[in-house]
Formats: sequence, C-alpha cells, structure tokens
Amino acid sequence: MMCTGDFFSLKGKTAIVTGGFTGLGLAITECMAGAGAKVIVLSRRVLEKRPEVLEEYGDRIAAYPFDVTDTEHVQALVDQIIAEQGPVSVLVNNAGNHCKKWIEDMTVEEYRNVLDVHLVGSFALTKALFPHMKEQGGGSIIFQASMSSYIGLTQVAGYASAKAGYLGLVHTLAAEGGEKGIRVNAIAPGWIDTPMFHKATDGDVQRQGKIYGRIPMKKVGKPMDIGMAAVFLASDAAGYITGACLPVDGGALIGF
Repeated sequence: MMCTGDFFSLKGKTAIVTGGFTGLGLAITECMAGAGAKVIVLSRRVLEKRPEVLEEYGDRIAAYPFDVTDTEHVQALVDQIIAEQGPVSVLVNNAGNHCKKWIEDMTVEEYRNVLDVHLVGSFALTKALFPHMKEQGGGSIIFQASMSSYIGLTQVAGYASAKAGYLGLVHTLAAEGGEKGIRVNAIAPGWIDTPMFHKATDGDVQRQGKIYGRIPMKKVGKPMDIGMAAVFLASDAAGYITGACLPVDGGALIGF
C-alpha cells in the first residue's frame, strides 16, 4: 500500500485544551490550530489570558472560562461545548499548578490542591468526555506528564505524585477505550525553554551544568516541540498508538 495522504492533519477535528493560553499549553493550541483543528481552550481567566498571537486563527479558536477543580459542573460544561461547537474528538489535559517546597514545609492542603488540579480535574474532564467519544466511534486523549513521572526530583512531591498518577490513568483508560477507538497517551516534556525554566536556572551555573550534562542532545527543547508532539498523537499518523507516554526531552531520561 502506498503511504500517501496528509496523515498529520487535524482538519475536521475539534480539540479541547486545558490551560491552552500560556506556556506549553499555548504551544499546543497554536500547533493544533495550525494543523487545521478547531481548538477550545479552557482557562480560568479567558479575557485576561488570550494571547494576541492567536488572533490570526480567527474563529478556529474559542475559549470558555472554567476552573478544572470545579468537578461538580464539568459535565454541564462539556455538554455545552458539544452543543455549541459540535463533536469533540481530542482532549489535551494540560492545566496544572506547581508547589515547590521540601516535604517538611508542604502542608497536606497544598499537596491535595496540586492533586486536585492535575489528577482529579483531568480525571473529571476525561470522564465527562469518554461516553461522547465512545458514541462517536473514537477520539484521542492526551495527558501532559513530566520527567517527574519517572525520575526523582526534589521539592515537587505533589506534582510528581500527580504526574506519575497520569501514567496509571493512561494505561487504564487506553485499555477501557481501545475497542471503542479511543486512544489515550501522554507526553513527558523534558527541560523546555520557557520563562519557568529560566526562572529556575538563570544565574545557577551548577544547576545548568547538571541539566545540560544529562541531555544527550546538549540543548533544551522549544515549546513547539511539545505542541508538535501533541499534534502527532492526536492525528491519524498515531492511529495505532495508545497507552504510551512519549518523552520529548532530548534524551534526558536515558542520559548519564
């Protein structure tokens, strides 16, 4: 069989992206819209956060104000989006928060709050969309995992717990949705050139050396590297990939 066709196109697909106006979420929104998808961004502060760079995509990008921890109203939101925007075939669970503290300084409430945003909120949104995707014959669900899903990093107990939890959720949901054509995968970004990365490393020569020493490619990634990985996993090009976590890290997970 000849390998012809635009397998990486997202034309005709509608994607929901949580936290899609900042950081890596913005890169995912841009890349998916650029690949032809209609992108629905969920953000707590829609009017404040919508970047001007997205204006070029016009009505291919819509936004709904929503806090992912408001699990009581998530089904109503999903129903509203489907009624107003049409069938949803892609979900990217990207929203998150961060609490950088040593474990003895972190309160149980702070730990619980990180899990509520990353893990519980993503579960609730996925649960709300799962029957819809089953009914329409399939879909692609993507979780934003992390290197902390795999390796020990200090001061991120809640974050690491949530990101490791994503892997178990991905495996279970891939098994449950496989027969119905629902593919469930994750992306594990490495060190990416973002304001957060610079805040953590600028001026810290020792830390920079440790980071670059671990990356075989000897460079940090770009936000668009994550966006393009999300497009791939959402596209027909990844049609036989489910239950996987794709590291986008320049080899950091296997680096020495």
